[in-house]
Amino acid sequence: MHARNAKLPDAFAIEQLIHVHVGDGTLLPRSLAEICENIRDFIVVENEGEIVGCGALHLYGMHLAEIRSITVTNKSEGKGAGRVLIDALMKEAQKQSVTCVCLFTRIPTFFAKMGFREVEKEALPDKALKDCIRCPRQNACDEIAMYKGTLPRTAALRRPRNPQPYVQIAPLHA
Repeated sequence: MHARNAKLPDAFAIEQLIHVHVGDGTLLPRSLAEICENIRDFIVVENEGEIVGCGALHLYGMHLAEIRSITVTNKSEGKGAGRVLIDALMKEAQKQSVTCVCLFTRIPTFFAKMGFREVEKEALPDKALKDCIRCPRQNACDEIAMYKGTLPRTAALRRPRNPQPYVQIAPLHA
């Protein structure tokens, strides 16, 4: 079993792995187009030539990255695929000089074994502003926020204070 960077030909397999866990709300839906656009974020785990797991490292900046869309096949569960995947994603975060890696999960004991600690969701505003606002469970979230590294003191993403109205720069019908 080994991890490698995903390639475009892996996109369909990644979509299928993620789709299995969308219905129960474990993972946010990711379209094939979105996966293709972000394929460089993904790492896959292979066992005997078959993709048995995937996960992505979403970079917010050097202050924060998020492990997301992480899943392994049922037949690979409990056989080390998850650890191989997390180790590869953490290695990528280190390569990118990220000081804090976060994730949201319903299985905190798995990630605690790898050194992740629980934290209040409010301590990770970049994640909340990017994904939580479009999550169907936004007001009834049952996931645990976890992190490894140094919690960021600032957020890269900010909610606009006074959004500017659109300005028409040319007549619509000339």
